[in-house]
Amino acid sequence: MISYEPFWERTKESGITTYALINEYHFSSSTIDRLRHNKPVNTTTLNDLCNIYQCPIEGIVKYIPDDAAAEEK
Repeated sequence: MISYEPFWERTKESGITTYALINEYHFSSSTIDRLRHNKPVNTTTLNDLCNIYQCPIEGIVKYIPDDAAAEEK
């Protein structure tokens, strides 16, 4: 499972809000919703987020093996 927990932590720390992502960086609200619910997003979106937050991919996503994800539920 891919988790966007690092993205939300980085958003909180940086002060770049979801409002700014939508209105200044032109992300769709559906993309923000997909991130909020750990649903798939395309690699272009991940690249754009890395550029905005000036971080490596690990600053946006975290991989959780499926068996560990099942244990967390």
